[in-house]
Amino acid sequence: MATAVKRAGVSKRPVSPRWATQRAFFTGISLLMLFAVFVGFSRSYYLKGLYGTPALPTLFHVHGLLFTAWMMLLVVQTGLVAKRRTDLHRRLGVAGGVLAAAMTVAAVAMTMDMARRGAAAPNDIGLAFTIVPFFTVIVFPVLVGIALIYRRQPEVHKRLMLIATLELVTAGVARIPGAGTMPLFFVLTDAGLAAILVYDVVTRGRPHAATVCGGLFLIATQYLRTTAGATAGWLAFARLLAQ
Repeated sequence: MATAVKRAGVSKRPVSPRWATQRAFFTGISLLMLFAVFVGFSRSYYLKGLYGTPALPTLFHVHGLLFTAWMMLLVVQTGLVAKRRTDLHRRLGVAGGVLAAAMTVAAVAMTMDMARRGAAAPNDIGLAFTIVPFFTVIVFPVLVGIALIYRRQPEVHKRLMLIATLELVTAGVARIPGAGTMPLFFVLTDAGLAAILVYDVVTRGRPHAATVCGGLFLIATQYLRTTAGATAGWLAFARLLAQ
């Protein structure tokens, strides 16, 4: 009973302008990322029945389910913080860590499947493109892992979680008509990173260190993917993945 009263009291605390801005930004950007993923995968996955696209293997459905669960969890988690339900947010965070690990395993399997299909193709385009999901297997768990380490520092934690999710959003953006060329889909995804930087400057007067470090890490891997995919070294490595 006392706990319930305490929670009720917390929920009735007056909302400061800074808190309202923070709540609107982090909830809004998580919803926008979810929308981008839905639009990008609508034809091939979410609304495939309407477009008559080919059936997908089981691995694709597993990957899609985990991917979608993460995007939904992000929206729920930002909503819980906005409602000041940090107690439930922390409990769900444990499930988020397990989900991120499962997603990484599924992403490795998807990358190897892409490499096998690329190796069987008459040209090296597919093999070269495997560098994109391969780095996702590195970028996403690294950023999520660091965010979990800093879970008791909310300002660091939430920024790294958003940047980790931007890595995933790239796959959806790349499937939006007109945005499927590299590095265009990276540039469009990085609009989310730019939004976080602008938010930092407006609310803090300067970029947060987590935004800068996480953003530079993300952009550096995007540059490597853009420049190294067609190299002989990467193509040889991709063929190893295909075995």
